[in-house]
Formats: sequence, structure tokens, C-alpha cells
Amino acid sequence: MASPNSTFTELVTTTLRNHPKTIYDNVSNHNAFMRRLMERNNYDTLAGGTEIVQNLEYAENSTYQRYSGYDTLNQQASDVFSAANFAWRNMAINVTASGDVIRMNSGSTTQIADLVKARIKNAITSFGNGFAEDLYSDGTSTGQINGLQALVADAGTGTVGGINSSTYTWWKNIVQSAAAPLQGGGAITPSSTTIESLMLHLWLALTRGTDSPDLILASNDYYAFFETSQTSIKRYADSKLADAGFTALKYKSADVVHDSSASGMPSAHMYFLNTKYLRLKVHKDANMTQLAERTPTNQDAVVIPIIMMGNLTVANRALQGVLKA
Repeated sequence: MASPNSTFTELVTTTLRNHPKTIYDNVSNHNAFMRRLMERNNYDTLAGGTEIVQNLEYAENSTYQRYSGYDTLNQQASDVFSAANFAWRNMAINVTASGDVIRMNSGSTTQIADLVKARIKNAITSFGNGFAEDLYSDGTSTGQINGLQALVADAGTGTVGGINSSTYTWWKNIVQSAAAPLQGGGAITPSSTTIESLMLHLWLALTRGTDSPDLILASNDYYAFFETSQTSIKRYADSKLADAGFTALKYKSADVVHDSSASGMPSAHMYFLNTKYLRLKVHKDANMTQLAERTPTNQDAVVIPIIMMGNLTVANRALQGVLKA
């Protein structure tokens, strides 16, 4: 006869058989950025490597020239980056239960199954909240992925993917600062009457032909400014976001979605994202993967770790932008 502990572990394993999709669905149901990545299939599983390699969609090449007749063509070697390299980051969540709780619920299959469901639901929700917060992070905490504050930095600079954007300026993201606007002139105080002017010039700076932002993430204050500015001409985003529970407006061809500070979104910010160039990459053996049950030597308990190893990458920083105070 199986022990209560082994029954608990077996039920966790069975319930979590499809856990990567379940957990990612939970994250994407609470985070519009993650949802857009999953909709685009911007999600890769990798077999290994010392780093995560992200091929670049844009690299500087100085051999472009105009010529006529027998002019000599420029065949000089060009200092071109073909890829950025991102460090692996590690995350974990544990499904736990103390021995006495397991034994008290072991009298019937229904009781212990309900216990398992409750513990898994808590773990999935907790992971979803933590990972959603990491998506906005600056990546400086131990094991934390590169979030938007790293990839789309307030200064536009920084070393991202091993490339120093102060040296290679084509690797900077675009910054629209209300204190020093892209359009020139003096500082602009963000409000419902000025927010569109700030948004417009950032949009123009990020548009290359048909390539333009498809998702704008806004903090409480900036979203309120934008919605108030749209009172008479308000346009709502497509039904996919609405069906997922997000209230989203349209700005030109992009969806504008609010996210709160509780999710890690910094105040007085809008991120203009071209999500075509953003990808989540994870290791195939640590893709919300359940590890073997652990029994602490000094506790009467069962601990079942679930781990993830990966990072958020960007292939083109120049087409990502941030609007800030």
C-alpha cells in the first residue's frame, strides 16, 4: 500500500503532467506582455549551451555605398555583431506539505486530491505573480531574468546581451523623456492634454516602414492620461485581449494595456514594444520541470521543486522604446 507521502507525490506528478502550459497560461492571463509573446510563439526551448544566443535582426555594416561605373566597391571587413549572448537565469517554486497535513488528508482519495489541487493552485499563482514581476525587472537580483527595465532601459544604454550600447550606439533603445522631449523644446508635464504629443514622437522614432510597436504597456497614471485624452474618439483593442480580461485601447496599430505597480510596472512609464524582436527562451530540461521529491532531514514534510531556467532576449533594441517622466 502506498504511503500518504507517496500518494501525495504521485498526485502532484499526475496533476502537473502538463504544467508548463498551465503555468505559462496563468502568467499570460495576468500579464499582457507575456500573453503577446505566447500568441506570437516567441517562446523557444533550448538544449543547452553556456549562454543563450540570440541572433540579431539588425547589425551595423559600413560597406553600404553609392557608386557608378568602375568605382571601387567597399570590401573592407565590417565590425558586425551577428548575435547577442544572454546569461541563463534560474527560478523555482516548491509544492510542499507537512507530514501531519498529508496524514490528516489521507483518509480518502478525495481529501488528498483536494489538498494537492490547493497546493498546486497556490504554487502556480505564486509563480505567475513572481514571473510577471520579473518581466518588468532590471535583472539585477540573483537569478532574475532581464526584464523590460533592462532591455528597454530608462537611459537607453547599458550592456545587454554582452553588447555595450555606449560603444555600439545602434544597440540603444529609444527614450522619450518628458523632461527632455525627442521633439525638442522645454520639458513637458505629462497630462491628458500632453500625453499624445509625447507618444507620437516616440512612435515616429520607432517606426521603420511597416515595422512599428504592436504593444504599449502603461502604468496607472500614464494609462489614465491616455484614456482621458481619448474620451471622444476611444478605440478598443481586439477581442483577444478583451476575452482575456484586459481592458485595452488602441493607439494607431498598437494595443495600449494598463499594468499596475503590484505587477512590477514602474510608475510614470509607457513601454512601446515591437514584440516581434522579443523572445522568451528556456532550457528543455528546466521548462517548469518537476524535480524528484525532497524530504528534509530535520522536518516532517514533503517538498517537490519545480524549476525554470531561461531568459528574456531582444534581437533589436533600436525598435523598442520607453516614455518616462
